[in-house]
Amino acid sequence: MKIPSLFKEYIWLIETIRRNGRMTLGEISDLWQQQEQSGGQELSRTTFNRHRDSILDIFGVIIECDRKDGYRYYIENEEVLKENSIQNWMFSTLSVSNMLDGNAGLQDRILLESIPSGDDKLQLIFSAMRDNRRIRMQYHRYSDAGSNQFIVEPYCVKLFKRRWYVVVKIIEASFAHDKDEKKDNLYVFALDRIEHIEILQTKFTVDKDFDAAGYFYDCFGIVANSSLKPERIVIRAYGLEPHYLRDLPLHHSQKEIESTNEYTDFELRLKPTNDFKTHLLSLNSWVRIIEPDWLAEEMKDWLKEALSRYDEKK
Repeated sequence: MKIPSLFKEYIWLIETIRRNGRMTLGEISDLWQQQEQSGGQELSRTTFNRHRDSILDIFGVIIECDRKDGYRYYIENEEVLKENSIQNWMFSTLSVSNMLDGNAGLQDRILLESIPSGDDKLQLIFSAMRDNRRIRMQYHRYSDAGSNQFIVEPYCVKLFKRRWYVVVKIIEASFAHDKDEKKDNLYVFALDRIEHIEILQTKFTVDKDFDAAGYFYDCFGIVANSSLKPERIVIRAYGLEPHYLRDLPLHHSQKEIESTNEYTDFELRLKPTNDFKTHLLSLNSWVRIIEPDWLAEEMKDWLKEALSRYDEKK
């Protein structure tokens, strides 16, 4: 993907100040002149200020000036570059794309992981969300022999483990479903299982109390079972696994509570949904549930069942 030159300049400016810390405009300009894309031209104050305004509008990053520190510039809200926000996701994507574009000669030695775009279905859902219009879709669940038709109100979308999902309120369904199954009446659909989708003319209003980030706040991934309450969960990690968990926490609530030469304990507070349990199973013998007891017993049962598969006769 080719990035417009202005976006390359925005990305360069953010990364330069982020990497070097507080800098004067002269110091920034000197580094800019060393870049091939600068053409040897200095970064004027007018251009710099325009870039600051655009960076704030697009990425939500504030480049502030400290007059008491020799008019040095710094990123005032660097935390936004670490948040799970669309601005940070867009910045990270463009930043990586910018690096790849500048290293085209290494394309055979840079291996990437494919993330399905959702085709035109994602764009249609975005349009319906923007205009607050209902959508009709044909959906095929893995557990069903065939597909079913739904009329839904799209509330938000979420990317998780290389798949796009949409959170909806079901208005009509081609089969009898229990609308009280979830007290908030919201359901999650995977875009890759939507066979057909169309935007309807009927408008709707998003519930005023709905908060997309809050909806998944206590969740590990995409499962948001409203019948479950978040619980304190303690995981004991062995070998090198503590290093991986420190670098890539399982959840925003994760914190380290004890460490020895043999193991490290991590505490989390979330809903113990099936996608969380299956992820723990994927970590094999490197982790163990310490608390709560019921979850440790359930994990043991799952492991016994998995082991029994290997004991079955061919």
